[in-house]
Amino acid sequence: MLAAGAAHAEFRVCNGTQNLVGVAIGYRAEEGWITEGWWQVPAATCATLIEGELQSRYYYLYAEDAARGGRWTGDINMCVAENEFKIVGVKDCFARGYQQMGFKEYDTGRQGSWMVQLSDTPGTPQESQN
Repeated sequence: MLAAGAAHAEFRVCNGTQNLVGVAIGYRAEEGWITEGWWQVPAATCATLIEGELQSRYYYLYAEDAARGGRWTGDINMCVAENEFKIVGVKDCFARGYQQMGFKEYDTGRQGSWMVQLSDTPGTPQESQN
């Protein structure tokens, strides 16, 4: 007897490039806007940024190609740090000692899972839902 497995709920980023990519995510939580990073996603692999059922409709992504310096950006400004970080708030990034980067908005439509595929053409990531 075969049983269908439940879909694994998560927000994943897959690196379709030939280089290591650093990824940061932003989202709205009870305590306010949160940005987190850096996930190091090797070439041709995926990383889970958020495990479990997605709690927000909108998520924001920023990524950098570690070797070539390419970036996947958007027009939503959020804070990032040089090293691993979890930052509450998106205002006064510089005054608080952080950098400000433009994140791309993803409307998950309240899907339980979401996957973003980064390609060798920075700025044009593919998105999908499962």
